[in-house]
Amino acid sequence: MNNNPWWKGGIIYQIYPRSYMDSNGDGIGDLPGITSKLDYIASLGVDAIWLSPFFKSPMKDFGYDVSDYCDVDPMFGTLDDFKALVARAHELGLKVMIDQVLSHTSDQHPWFTESRSNRTNPKADWYVWADPKPDGTAPNNWLSIFGGSSWQWDTQRQQYYLHNFLTSQPDLNFHNPEVFQANLDNMRFWLDLGVDGFRLDTVNLYYHSAGLQDNPPHPEGTPYINSVDASNPYVRQTHQYDLSQPENLNFLKAMRDLLNEYDDRSMVGEIGVDHTDPLQRMAEYTAGGDKLHMAYTFDLLSPEHSADYFRRVMTTFKANAGDAWPCWASSNHDVKRSATRWGEQEDPNQFPLVSMAMLMSLRGSVCLYQGEELGLPEADVPFEALQDPYGIEFWPEYTGRDGCRTPMVWNADQGAGFSEAKPWLPVDPRHLALSVETQEQQNDSMLHKMRQFIQWRQQQPALIKGDMELVEETGEAFIFTRQSDEQSLLVAINMTGTELTVPYSGAIKAVLTGHGFSGRYEHGAIVLPPYQALFAEV
Repeated sequence: MNNNPWWKGGIIYQIYPRSYMDSNGDGIGDLPGITSKLDYIASLGVDAIWLSPFFKSPMKDFGYDVSDYCDVDPMFGTLDDFKALVARAHELGLKVMIDQVLSHTSDQHPWFTESRSNRTNPKADWYVWADPKPDGTAPNNWLSIFGGSSWQWDTQRQQYYLHNFLTSQPDLNFHNPEVFQANLDNMRFWLDLGVDGFRLDTVNLYYHSAGLQDNPPHPEGTPYINSVDASNPYVRQTHQYDLSQPENLNFLKAMRDLLNEYDDRSMVGEIGVDHTDPLQRMAEYTAGGDKLHMAYTFDLLSPEHSADYFRRVMTTFKANAGDAWPCWASSNHDVKRSATRWGEQEDPNQFPLVSMAMLMSLRGSVCLYQGEELGLPEADVPFEALQDPYGIEFWPEYTGRDGCRTPMVWNADQGAGFSEAKPWLPVDPRHLALSVETQEQQNDSMLHKMRQFIQWRQQQPALIKGDMELVEETGEAFIFTRQSDEQSLLVAINMTGTELTVPYSGAIKAVLTGHGFSGRYEHGAIVLPPYQALFAEV
């Protein structure tokens, strides 16, 4: 089926380069390693890949602290390796999206080295600098997502600089037009190399309030921000002045104008830690056709996964969406894998598949995280092996992000086929039995079933681009319709271990097959065995 534009309803496969495939035996994944596995990714039937950062970096936050936006870190290879990756992906019909970490740089970026040298240099205002209060304390009460104040004293400038993450990740000052333009120029560099789009890290953190007002406390009795662990003091504030500022929209429009200069390019933004409803922000940032093409929030990256919760999320989004287009994800490199976060009490062989089918049946595009096609659970990483500074800081109440970042398991050997050397993070022994090689040899494996479902889904116009209407009063079953000009489908999902029977009075033309699920329609009712789904033309 011709899907134009490709991103609308597309499936994007996220790759964490450090952990995908090591080609040179140093224990760390790299770009040539990814290129060697592109045939496997294409066999899944996805539309695109998204590469987490591979730019030059001191790796204090594993690439999300960029020291050169326009080059590849030697750890991952060279620019020529990247060009070869893009060429091979395009040969296989895969689009290539790359991360852009624009809100902050590494403190080792030449821009910051110049900016901190004095208060009069050409880049003096490229970062967010502020004088201390008369008593020497920080300019305001803003907090870092990684713990403590978001202000760090710099002895060279005798001022504080802002950092929403690590102290080694100073925030850029987007109020400066030169910073605004420099980031667009960095994006143009990669567009000219042939990338098909961008995933934009922390897309609502580009601007801060120029007035540096204190944030108010988070109201008692209201939910904590769902993308930050509740043990983190960051959740105690309503982040009214340090993120999601109105000026952000101007930069999103400028990025869209840039991409419009090229054919068939796309952007997906990450919206997190918002003090308002993030679904409203997602709608605001993607509506109108002049900002982001699509965005995702942490609403499906939370522990909640009941049918009632999904209905609330979809109802809230629709109430605000207009023509906005979401991109849904249930796992990524920052959160506990959904097979554990949602499925810890469920059947590990059946639950991951039906949860992925649910995700890929929603109105919107989809990000699948490497290993989700295998049903990988969250890895157990002992404290002494932790690499994530976030996890080390908040251990043991919060164990960090390393458990979802462990190496991809290609075979059941000790090194998982990932590397001939000791991997940068340990392979969880439970993952070995779920390796690609093992599952390829099992006809009823999660991998085969995922491949079957994806390839079936990619032929259903209603699931690609159709509108969505919830069927209410369906209890633990999550039931909705998807309607396009070519097709109208009823989708019924049972993510529980109990058989569900739901009366349905609507007309059903035909129950579809070929997707691998065994839901039935009998005597005016939808019958869903445990962890099963039904797809029917209506």
